[in-house]
Amino acid sequence: MKWSDGQPATAQDACFSWQLDLDAIKAKKIVGLGYIDPNVKDAGVTKVECPDDQTMIVTTDDPSDRVYQAYVPILPKHIWGKQTYTSMAKADFKAPLVGTGPYTLAEWKTGQFARFVRNPNYWGKQGFEDEVVIQFFKTPDTMVQALKAGELDYARDPNANQLKQLQTEPDVKTVVGSANGWTQLAFNTYGTGTGKTIAGGGASTKALQDPAFRDALGYAVDKKTLVDRILGGFGDVGTTNVPPVLTQWHVEPDKPRTFDIAKAKSLLDAAGYPLDASGNRLDKEGKAISLRMYMPNSDENYPKAAAFIKDWYGQLGIKVSTTVMDSDALTSLLLPPEAGDKTDLAKYDIELWGWSGNPDPNALLQIFRCDAIGGTSDSLYCNKQYDDLYDQQLKAPSADARKALLAQMQNLIYNEAPYDILYYDANLVAYRTDKFAGWVNMPSNGTPLFSYGTINYTLLTDATAPAPAPSASASGGGTGSPGASGGATTPTASAATTSGDTTGSSGPSVGVILLVLLVIVIVGGIALANRRRGRAAEDE
Repeated sequence: MKWSDGQPATAQDACFSWQLDLDAIKAKKIVGLGYIDPNVKDAGVTKVECPDDQTMIVTTDDPSDRVYQAYVPILPKHIWGKQTYTSMAKADFKAPLVGTGPYTLAEWKTGQFARFVRNPNYWGKQGFEDEVVIQFFKTPDTMVQALKAGELDYARDPNANQLKQLQTEPDVKTVVGSANGWTQLAFNTYGTGTGKTIAGGGASTKALQDPAFRDALGYAVDKKTLVDRILGGFGDVGTTNVPPVLTQWHVEPDKPRTFDIAKAKSLLDAAGYPLDASGNRLDKEGKAISLRMYMPNSDENYPKAAAFIKDWYGQLGIKVSTTVMDSDALTSLLLPPEAGDKTDLAKYDIELWGWSGNPDPNALLQIFRCDAIGGTSDSLYCNKQYDDLYDQQLKAPSADARKALLAQMQNLIYNEAPYDILYYDANLVAYRTDKFAGWVNMPSNGTPLFSYGTINYTLLTDATAPAPAPSASASGGGTGSPGASGGATTPTASAATTSGDTTGSSGPSVGVILLVLLVIVIVGGIALANRRRGRAAEDE
């Protein structure tokens, strides 16, 4: 293998990259906003060594296969080798960038587009398209109109009404893909399990630390209405923190909540949160409860959901103020002092956002660990029982034993309710079929792009070319249609997509330019669990 700049890509690059994580873990720090290091930590990795350029030896603390799930981006040591995990966090990553994938970043314009060009040194099958342009749109409508006009080839996250309209559009194919993620209300429970407080910050009421209060709020949300009215039916009612698409691990709650405003009122009364003479719900300090809800500007559905929730909570005597803000600003707002900056005060009550995960459920489970506070945790929840169960499931002797532990974890989070998972969103996409062929859902119940891996970028073919004659054998190389060794080998795990915005302008160059549209930009791009803040950072 070679890097895109022609330098050898070897085991030394892998050891360097993994060692960055190990150094951070040893110092009790995080890497990549906490999206990367939990993979290495969960795998029980204690040491990496590369005795030569072809060999990498990873030592773990037990003989399990967890290391095969460790997701660690490999960086070019010849470029970054003098950096540490702390100095690299402050480095300026400017295009063009060096990589080993089928396409490498050639140009980046913040808020506008990212342009990738074919990597001439790519080790696998070369893609047919010369360039991939990911265009960022501020509104789905502009993106959809560009798709209809043939100005882009792939549109990510049109809304439900737009997708239904596109179903009758000529030369356009629509896909409703299963998603490995959710949209949720995250309650600021800082202090739960630790007794800590934040001087001048934290939640506006201690009621949010009370599981009984949070449980009662769960009865005041009609999730079926949200799925029908906001998602247009393209999604499922939310329950536990392992999505149903991970069929091997998901369980439904033992004590499910139903929409019942009267019951929610009764539970609040019983838990010690009465109404005053003016109909305001009071906390145990006698203060009227008025909750601050924040959400990113990356999804037009968030404010719509917030409006319903504001009304339902209002029927309980609880006022809600809602604020939409930039994803980066929201990320900063959520951070507590554990993030390392004394100005991080976590001054919020509810965060409305979403996550998408990996094929292994750990990606979405780890955000409730105590040590995720200051990193990926947006509920700031801490429960030693949950942490113990998490550690036990890592070393479970069988899949059945692990699922039994995961069932306890899912029910614990559901009952304690640091989250109220509103719905499991579907991944909606549409793409044109008149210029590019070879679109393959990855996996079969997912979508062609923005899932696990980049293989579909190398499978696309010229839709206008005559169909090739059948042959007895096929090679995985070249720029023609994929054959037996270069075809669509899809992962068996359930679908998970990264949230983003997509598109671009089209026009042939030496070959053809593929333009894709990314509709939601995420923060932190590497998949442990990805924020569609883009639960932000969702890239492939």
